[in-house]
Amino acid sequence: MAKPKTPVDEKLYYSISEVARMTELEAYVLRFWEKEFPMLRPKKNRGGTRYYQKHDIELINQIKQLLYVEHYTIAGARKVLRQDVDAPGKRTLVLKARSDTIVGDIKKELEALLKLFPCLL
Repeated sequence: MAKPKTPVDEKLYYSISEVARMTELEAYVLRFWEKEFPMLRPKKNRGGTRYYQKHDIELINQIKQLLYVEHYTIAGARKVLRQDVDAPGKRTLVLKARSDTIVGDIKKELEALLKLFPCLL
């Protein structure tokens, strides 16, 4: 008998389509950011399929915040991300990215539940 999934049972890896839904970004944006931000390196299998971990998603949310909300250039965002966590503003950025990642996770779980119970729509 299969063990029921609990909130503690988090996924270790997410596909690019899952991350795109969680972050509300297009997959091509995620692939482009990999080229522009050297610290964003999701794991890839032999076929080149990307597998993102929680820390990758948090970094994506940090990049999104810097580019889309705070209107940094790519070079400026890269510079901020290289700063120490204790630098002014960096701690807030990290905490915001973590909360965005949690919200994305919840959104993905709700979408899965709605697929199971279409009568709720």
